[in-house]
Amino acid sequence: MLDLSPAAQTTAGIVMLAAITVAFGGHFLTKVVRGHVPATDFQVSFFRAGHAHAGVLIILGLICVLFAETTSLPGGWQWLARSGVLVAAILMPAGFFLSAAGAGRTEPNRLIVLLWVGATFLVAGLATLGIGLLIS
Repeated sequence: MLDLSPAAQTTAGIVMLAAITVAFGGHFLTKVVRGHVPATDFQVSFFRAGHAHAGVLIILGLICVLFAETTSLPGGWQWLARSGVLVAAILMPAGFFLSAAGAGRTEPNRLIVLLWVGATFLVAGLATLGIGLLIS
């Protein structure tokens, strides 16, 4: 049996519940693709990208939670290794969805910055975990 720290167990539990929102996003996406929700080609592309990133990053983030448990990283570094990808799993899809929101939009609004902030967390979390695994 896997023995997780309380922080890892809580994080994983929250992520499992949050993953339900990806299913609702998929339902919304099917409405968009079938034409039941009006959207420009740009919006359809960004909604698809947001949904795909959410699903993939949640899975990768849960793997990072497990691997972070095997490192000896201290404090904030441990948090970044455990949660950086999961923060990206929130911010990057939000950047795709929110920057495309609005009737007839054909280019992203300022909320596209969330995509880049999320990408920063993704890289920082993966780099921290990778280094932590190599030095532990």
